[in-house]
Amino acid sequence: MIQNFKNINSQTVETDKPESGSWVNVSPPLKQEEFTELSESLDIPIDFLTDSLDIDERSRFEEEDNVKLIVIKTPTENNSFNESDAYYITIPICIILTHNQIVTVNSFDNPAIKKFLDTFRNRTEDKKNMMVLKIFEKVTQAFMQYLKEINQRRNAMEQKLYASSRNEELLELMKIQKSLVYFVTALKSNEMLLMKLSRTNFLTLHEDEKELLEDLIVDTSQALEMANIYTNILSSTLDAFASIIANNQNQVLKRLAVITIVLTFPVLIASLFGMNVPSGFEHSKYAFYIVAFLSLGIALIIGWYFFRKKIF
Repeated sequence: MIQNFKNINSQTVETDKPESGSWVNVSPPLKQEEFTELSESLDIPIDFLTDSLDIDERSRFEEEDNVKLIVIKTPTENNSFNESDAYYITIPICIILTHNQIVTVNSFDNPAIKKFLDTFRNRTEDKKNMMVLKIFEKVTQAFMQYLKEINQRRNAMEQKLYASSRNEELLELMKIQKSLVYFVTALKSNEMLLMKLSRTNFLTLHEDEKELLEDLIVDTSQALEMANIYTNILSSTLDAFASIIANNQNQVLKRLAVITIVLTFPVLIASLFGMNVPSGFEHSKYAFYIVAFLSLGIALIIGWYFFRKKIF
């Protein structure tokens, strides 16, 4: 689906076709015919439009025939039906700067683009670079928001795990860990992209735009640091719970072994006196009680020994 937006008197108006100074947003459902038509009408290399279809596309920028392409990774909720998948994944946004328009291509519904639409009315016609930086800003804010949600999910799952020994909470924490891996990888790539844009001045920025870009680099570094901290905390938590589970299992096995040993001697005594050989108690009416109390006494002595040694 192709949407064309024009800013007229601080009012965002959707138009039927691209105009000079308009923003063209391409979002799902995506059709090859629309890509071809848009490529021909705006003189955009077709590869620039289709690069967003690759979910593993890295953050980068390039220029061809005076058309500039910037690819940046952004977070989104994972709508996969597979229960083992991460809560959040990262997807690429393709930002294309033509002679007269700015084009964004998304392979999934993108919250950062939706937020950018709200601020589109505040921009001026000739500042496409500022529009690009504003998209970067919304992407960084989306990372921050999702990282806070991830941390809240982690805290909730940990609290449940303290009171439960089920595997469901551990699986939930693993899904959170997968999300953080996606975030760390994407934020590293975005940070390198922004630093390279600042170093090469690919966008030919003015002083105020350069200052905003520097602020975005700092914010991205902060988001990356947050993601790394949460990843380390979660890894330590999973390792700690794995050790606790292993220790609890060892305790259970040790108790079962002690119970087995305590019951072995009474069974041995009962087996000896139960043999079909003379034992001296064949004609005694107290034979059963003697064997029973002897077995019980030995079991109590062995149990007391293990309890004293704090083995049980």
